[in-house]
Formats: sequence, structure tokens, C-alpha cells
Amino acid sequence: MLRREMRHRYFGFVEKHWREPPIPSGHVGEMDINYTVVLVCLRDGFRTRGRIMAFTWTALLDKITRHRISGGVHPPDHKELTAERPIRKVPAPGTVILPLSQHLGAPCRPVVGKGDRVYVGTLIADSDAYVSAPIHSSVSGTVVRVAPHPHPAGGEVESIFIENDGTEARDPGLEPLSWEDMEPAEIVRAIRSAGIVGLGGAAFPTHVKLSPPADYPIDTVIINGAECEPFLTSDYRVMVERAEEVVTGLMIIMKAVGARRGIIAIEANKPLAIGRVSEVAHAYDLEVFTLPTRYPQGAEKVLINRVLGRKVPSGGLPMHVGVVVNNASTAQAIAYYFRTGLPLVRRVVTVTGSIVAKPSNILVPLGTTFGEAIKACGGLTGQASKVVMGGPMMGVAQYTLEVPVVKATSGILVFSSEEVDYEIPRAPVCIRCGRCLSVCPMRLVPTQLAKAAYVGDLEELERLDVVDCMECGSCAYTCPTKNQLVQLIRLGKAELAADGRKEKERAEQV
Repeated sequence: MLRREMRHRYFGFVEKHWREPPIPSGHVGEMDINYTVVLVCLRDGFRTRGRIMAFTWTALLDKITRHRISGGVHPPDHKELTAERPIRKVPAPGTVILPLSQHLGAPCRPVVGKGDRVYVGTLIADSDAYVSAPIHSSVSGTVVRVAPHPHPAGGEVESIFIENDGTEARDPGLEPLSWEDMEPAEIVRAIRSAGIVGLGGAAFPTHVKLSPPADYPIDTVIINGAECEPFLTSDYRVMVERAEEVVTGLMIIMKAVGARRGIIAIEANKPLAIGRVSEVAHAYDLEVFTLPTRYPQGAEKVLINRVLGRKVPSGGLPMHVGVVVNNASTAQAIAYYFRTGLPLVRRVVTVTGSIVAKPSNILVPLGTTFGEAIKACGGLTGQASKVVMGGPMMGVAQYTLEVPVVKATSGILVFSSEEVDYEIPRAPVCIRCGRCLSVCPMRLVPTQLAKAAYVGDLEELERLDVVDCMECGSCAYTCPTKNQLVQLIRLGKAELAADGRKEKERAEQV
């Protein structure tokens, strides 16, 4: 009786989706249940309408999953708080605090000292290291000191304090650049001099990304407009309000890397942005790709696979499959720099949360403290229990509002005590439900990675390809026992990297 009921109930699903498009993304639970039933049906050789469903395992699974993203989750996005709030420029504070490390790579060294006069766009710190990015003053005024200060990524970092004179005088040496008349290498050098980094949160120096080795030619540039993290709408407003600059930035990047194809990928839950960008992009024969709404759609490797069907190899980079990916706000910043000559000294930040009086998308000078940014949005209506830089899935919790807005600050989220569930750190407890495996976009085994990290088994971490983990948080989000999977995996990656450095040092001493 049970088998007969299963046959009638579920084989209709198999037949239907063998011929028709699969269930849209977002119905993960229903799809996962039916995967199990399909496999049971195949094993038992059920018949339907007098015919044996003689599909191969590979063909059947491919047919059902062809239009689905591998892994991922669909958390409530809460974007309605700020999605319709236009970008609003806020005045610079009395003093800005500019950390010497606002990017992935080597920190900068100050090129100014106490008492020096600076202007908006004046170079104040730089580095000889290749993977680094210069830092410029976001206000005009006087350098008052260089001292350690809390950084939103954690710890304290040497920072330059500049007292604002309120005039917003620009550095007289800044001039617009004509990218159409420049060679690709000149464009890359200009982008470096502007201090532009990835504004999606990783803050990887853009000039490095645009300088792949000659044996890895780039044929496609993808502008990442997914913005799949809940709450964040800064990229969305940039695409809606500054679509021309986003498209121009794409064309500049294409020229810099020699790519012939340009694609702007935007999630389906942003129809206004899709419409605005499409109007501009199609005039230049550029493509706009509509993505299904799903987290972490915006992760580079996931995005490339979804848009182009190319799989970045384990431990590889997008350039290994002929692709460069840049964030929408990064593309806009590049275009703005060439049009005005002004380097990266301000950015759009989403300040939001249920206890923020006026959730907003604000254009703030770098170095503005989180407290001042929140104050510019009307302050708080209740007691804050947690403040996060970035999104709730991959963001970093803060212990003080005195940390400054840096190049990587895409959002400032404020949560009340009712919205925060604190967990005391403990050993991971796995109930073998398999949810973390099903949602991992990189097809890793998060529970095993966390266990290996907890006991310090570096060999096991390496065997399980821990370096491929993007720390998206999907596993932790879906874990019913609330294991701190991402924190443990991040710790394991750090220990593995430290062990690699030690081995390198020992080899150099031999």
C-alpha cells in the first residue's frame, strides 16, 4: 500500500519534470524530498502508465537540476527597508580616521605626517607591494596624528587622523582621464593609482585582478550585480541611479583585459535595476543576464558557473577559465574616477536594521565612524545588541561604533536583542542530517571540515579542500544544531596558511 501511494504521488513529479522545466529556485525543501523519492523509485523499478521509467541516474539528475544552482539557501532578504531609498550624500564628520589597511594584501605606509595639509583626493599612504592599494584623503584639512585605532575587520591598525576644515577642497593635481585614448596597461596603472578595490566586501585590489598572466587570456568580463546578501541594497541603488557609469566601468575593464564579451548579471528580484542597466547596456551590445534569486549567487565561482557554465578548478581563480568578475559598485567607481579624476574616497553604504530610525543608502566619506553613519540615519530607536559590517551571512560583528567606514564597508546592520541568538562556543555536534552538504555551493563537507578544524587536523583539512570554502555561511544558516561551522572552518584555514608559511620559512633556511 505504501509503495503504491508513493508511486502515484511522486512518479507524476518525475514524469512532469522530465519533460518540463524544473521547480524554480527557492523550493529547495520540496526538491530535496523528491530527489530521495526519485532514487527510491529508480531502485525499485516502479512502472508508470505501463512503461518502465528507464532513465539513467546521471541523465535524470541532470534533467531535474539543470536550471538549479548547486547548493545555496534563500533567507528572508529584508531589502524592503532600504531598496526604495535613493542614495543620499551625508556631510563629512569633523575628523576622519583612515586605516592604512583597507584592502586585501600588504598594508600601506603613510606618506604624510602630523601637521601636513591635505585635500580631497590627496595621496596619504601607499605601498611598494604589488597586492596593495594606495589610500587618499576623503576630506580637506590637517593631519593631526598617525596612531593605532580599532578596525572593522578586527584588531587595531595604524590609522591617519585628519581634521576636516569643511571646505571640501579637491587636490589641484586631479584631472579627468580619457580611457578611450589609453593603452590597457595605462588603464590598469590608473586604476591602481586611484586606490580602487573590490567594493563587494572582499576589497581585493582591482589592478591585480585586471593583470592576469599572458598565458591566461580573458574573453569575458562579468559585472556582479547579484547583491545576494540580505539587507544590503547599496549595489542595487548604484545600478538604478548610476547605470551609465556601471556600463562605462564595464567597458573600461573590458579594454584593460582585452575581453570581447561583457555581461552584467543581476538577480531577478531587482527588476528596476535590470531595466535601467539594460537600457544602457544594449546600446553598446553588452549583455544583461537575469539570475534566479538565491544566496550565494554573487560568489565568483558560483556566478561564473551560472552565467557561462564554466567551472573554476579547485584552488583556481576566474582567470583560469578566461573570466574577470568585478562588483557593480567597483565598475561605477572606475568610471567615476576616469570622468572626474577623483580617486576612491567615498562609497555608498546601506545602514539598516529594525531599530535604525531611517534606514538609508548613504554616500559617506571613508573614515566616517559607524556611530556617525548611524547618526546620519536618524540614530537608533532601541538598544543595539549587535552591529555588523557587511551582510548577516558573511559580515563581521563589531565591538565598538568608533570603527571607521573603510573601502570594504558595504553595509552597517544594527540588530536588537530580540533578533540576536547568541551561542556559547562549543565542540561541533553533528546529527548527520546532511543539510550542510546539500546547501554548500562548493560541494564540500562542512561538518567534516569543522570537525577537522576543531581538533587541528591540518592534513584532513587539506584533503577535504578547505581552501575552496568561500565562508558564505549557508552551512551554518541551515544547521539545526547551530554549529559554528564557518568560524571553525575560518580558523582551520588560518592555521593551514600559518603552517604553510612556517614550512616555507624552514625550506628557505635550509
